[in-house]
Amino acid sequence: MSGHSKWATIKRAKASNDAKRGAIFTKISNIITVAAREKGGDPETNFSLRMAIEKGKQANMPKDNIEKAIKRGTGEITGGQIENLIYEGIGPGNIQYVVRVLTDNKNRSASNIRHAFTKFGGSLGATMWNFSQKGVIRINKESLEERKINFDDFELKLIDLGAEDIENEEEGVTIYTNVENLINLKKKLEEENIKTESAEIEYIAKEKIKLTQDLLEKQEKFEDFLDDLEDVSDFYSNAA
Repeated sequence: MSGHSKWATIKRAKASNDAKRGAIFTKISNIITVAAREKGGDPETNFSLRMAIEKGKQANMPKDNIEKAIKRGTGEITGGQIENLIYEGIGPGNIQYVVRVLTDNKNRSASNIRHAFTKFGGSLGATMWNFSQKGVIRINKESLEERKINFDDFELKLIDLGAEDIENEEEGVTIYTNVENLINLKKKLEEENIKTESAEIEYIAKEKIKLTQDLLEKQEKFEDFLDDLEDVSDFYSNAA
């Protein structure tokens, strides 16, 4: 998704009402479970798990839920097998999407994703050619203001630490780095006591499109619909 869409999703997860909180907890539980299954249940040695747990805490997810999700991943408790799937598609206005799904029912997920694209005038189709994986770290504006950080100096330091691109947005700073440097950059920020809003591997579009106001409204409706699908853990677009 575009940067602003990502910031909006983070904000929605924090401010979700009771009706949506359960669905958000299910999404995060699946992310935690898969992270624990792939690289173990110790967040000190499993960076993906640590980031997933942080996401759960930011959404005010109960500690018991987090612990159960970890145990499900390590096999300490039983549960349906969660699969990690990727769907590619063209959304409204020919916006390209990569959708990450974590599900225990592939048929249900495939039907729901296909319906979402069709409902908004799009279709499933190859888009991955326009995306590459990058490490992405987001730091909200309040965190930087609390530390009284000068952006120009901060930007130079980030470049020295391996940042490939830095966007100073209304909501905060988004930092792009290669996948291999993500863990190191996150640790360096922690050493500086700079709190990160998120640190993840994301699909970033190589070629982006600028949206008109009309298309922006269609994009927001489509992405809200995707976000409400329980199996969708994340999605990325080439919208600028």
